[in-house]
Amino acid sequence: MVNLTIDQREVHVPEGTTILDAAKSVGIHIPTLCYLKDLNEIGACRICCVEIEGKETLVASCNTKVEEGMVVYTSSLKAHYARRMNLQIILSQHDFRCASCQRNGSCALQKICADMNINDVPFQQDYEKNEWDQSFPLIRNAGKCIKCMRCVQICDKVQSLNIWDIVNTGKRTSVGVSKMRKIAEADCAVCGQCITHCPTGALRERDDVRKVMDAVNDPEKIVVVQIAPAVRAAWGEGLGLSKDLATEKRMAAAARALGVDFVFDTNFSADLTIMEEANEFLERMGHFDEYQWPMFTSCCPGWVRFLKSQYPDMTGQLSTAKSPQQMFGAVAKSYFAEKVLGVDPENIFCVSIMPCTAKKAESALPNINDACAGRDVDVVLTTREFDRMLRSELISPANLEEEEFDSPLGTGSGAGVIFGATGGVMEAALRTAYYKLQKENPKPDMFQMVRGMDGVKEATLKLAGIELKVAVVHGLGNTRKLLEKIRAKEAEYHFVEVMACPGGCAGGGGQPITEGKEMAGERGTMLYELDKHNPLRFSHENPSVIVLYDQFLEQPLSHKAHELLHTDHFGWSMPAEKK
Repeated sequence: MVNLTIDQREVHVPEGTTILDAAKSVGIHIPTLCYLKDLNEIGACRICCVEIEGKETLVASCNTKVEEGMVVYTSSLKAHYARRMNLQIILSQHDFRCASCQRNGSCALQKICADMNINDVPFQQDYEKNEWDQSFPLIRNAGKCIKCMRCVQICDKVQSLNIWDIVNTGKRTSVGVSKMRKIAEADCAVCGQCITHCPTGALRERDDVRKVMDAVNDPEKIVVVQIAPAVRAAWGEGLGLSKDLATEKRMAAAARALGVDFVFDTNFSADLTIMEEANEFLERMGHFDEYQWPMFTSCCPGWVRFLKSQYPDMTGQLSTAKSPQQMFGAVAKSYFAEKVLGVDPENIFCVSIMPCTAKKAESALPNINDACAGRDVDVVLTTREFDRMLRSELISPANLEEEEFDSPLGTGSGAGVIFGATGGVMEAALRTAYYKLQKENPKPDMFQMVRGMDGVKEATLKLAGIELKVAVVHGLGNTRKLLEKIRAKEAEYHFVEVMACPGGCAGGGGQPITEGKEMAGERGTMLYELDKHNPLRFSHENPSVIVLYDQFLEQPLSHKAHELLHTDHFGWSMPAEKK
């Protein structure tokens, strides 16, 4: 243990502890801007600088280790003055038109400046401007960038894609797309982790809110909204709602208050995905020698983009089942339009509310639209966009009564809701695969060994005498390590679930941002609680799914099901594949 004094308080911490963590251990808050624990401890912003007795220069507390007898002042006149000066210098190179920024109210720079009582910038303002493809799902505004390096580190160390890098030198040093590429030329998974870890509005999703409200106000359009499982675990965060108020039924009421015609639950099409994917897995197992193994899940578009760009030779191992989002769009513009409403599918305007930025890219794929009515999914909004839309339309969810989702595409099982957590797709698929093989339901929580926040989870199971080796992985860096093991024959599996974002969709790049805190684990726990209390625990028992097959699709993997619910992953290319 090391003994030191911080702001006249005696502190005892293990050797190797940083001053920042030592101060935190006794309740002393030192502001930070660029810091991300274990990822970005480079002291670039100098906001966490402190004074050490006997030393002339200030030090960054985030990467300076404690020493025996050290005396630290976190807000001495010298440290306080330097911190204010550093903030003012950052602001002089920052477009601080905060009122028109998506991060207004949730910006780390804005909060620190308010806390430090910064009310003027004595330096001439000169910030960088950049050209950017505004149609791309991920937008970068160089004028908002503070060169903290968080985006570089999260993409390199966690997602292993190296999309961002330092560009230029000296005064012109900035952050940009690596290798001097345009973003559309890079093999970006569009996972959005750089967005959720950016402390300012330098990175954001493309805003599509206006497209939705234009459709709502078009009398010719029937606006159909689907809301993904993980959204219900996070939507209240961006609105300041308590968990008691931020229920899934109040979420449905809030969406309906926007003026849309129908509000459905993507849990329905998550159950539909399981029906197709689980049966596809069993069909492949029945013709084992005809396939490469393992079979990979295909519901995460960020993961699909990663695989096609980094390991294109493994593309054929993806399940051909579409994601729940795309299955819903196809069913909404075929079965729902024709059989339920009796309207022209062209009049249906399908909106997805997703925890994900990659879903925006997925809905625009050239070969994903099979209902023959334009795009199967017309617009994708992130959870953040949904929250902003509610605020801009002056809707206060706290004042709304709870409402049910619409039918028939609004019924979802507990197996569907856990799609939003890492391991949830695997668990849901195993529940139905067990039923198909054993002719009876397993105990609902029989496969909970695939739950949890470990980067990679493995299990060996026996279903109807068949030994199955499965794995669950989340985060693209973890995924790369697992794929390399599979390639090297160091690991063998039959079925692997992959989610691009750490924690799965619960930690998606479109979720509300809580500075300095990862929320995926907490949100995932909430989804498992919803599963536990759902009277339906199995996808194959969803009555709306059963009716859909009886009246329209016939059975899983039928010709009609293949037309609408499956896709060809070779039908489009990532930049690396084009080369």
